[in-house]
Amino acid sequence: MIEPDYRLDGYAPADAWIKGVFQQVFEAELHTLAVLAEHHTLDGAHSYFVLHDTAATWGPPHTSQVLALHLRRDMASSTYRFAHERLPLAAMVQSWLIQRGCPADAVALGPDVGTQPADDTTRALEQRVRGDAGHFSFLDSFTRDHPYDVLTLVVLRSRDASDPARIRVLCEEADLNAGTHTLREGGFSTVADALAWCDQRLAALEMDLPPVDRATSHAGHVASPPASPARTVPGRSR
Repeated sequence: MIEPDYRLDGYAPADAWIKGVFQQVFEAELHTLAVLAEHHTLDGAHSYFVLHDTAATWGPPHTSQVLALHLRRDMASSTYRFAHERLPLAAMVQSWLIQRGCPADAVALGPDVGTQPADDTTRALEQRVRGDAGHFSFLDSFTRDHPYDVLTLVVLRSRDASDPARIRVLCEEADLNAGTHTLREGGFSTVADALAWCDQRLAALEMDLPPVDRATSHAGHVASPPASPARTVPGRSR
């Protein structure tokens, strides 16, 4: 496991809030964070990290295990600020960092990091997730890392009101013996339908995802984000 080097020697937090949160989230837990990918700009002003929180497996059930971190250094004042987010899929973390100015190739996961895409469908969908940050809102997720059922479910809402499948579910399943994972997408008309499918899948039922092109909208229905005990507060940017 490679622990992160934040490259903050000679830099101080820009304010007390940054000092407290960074210490709590990224310094106190340094030994439980593994670097999956990182990028540092040549001028030293920005650093981008994809981190695996290895301690999340012992936390609240279904907690997302991947962290995005964007560090911004002010050379003139020798201070730093940061923004962070906890997300369920590495591709979503990469998308978040790309939206904040990181080159897409710079935070690609290497062939020796984690599991590898099992097929072209997975590779294509992950590529789309990395570029879809502006098209979908993140509603909920469920992560399970049982050795015999490594599963991540993500519920998204399309920002296109005309989309007949406004609610999407991404289902990632990993085969640790093979060292691979698959990612599939399903379309739903409502949040309730999507969560019902997730509940059944989490109950270890083998459920096919409904194809996106077959989902139909409910006229006049407005879906509301569900409350979830596994949700985390989005990272605050200062």
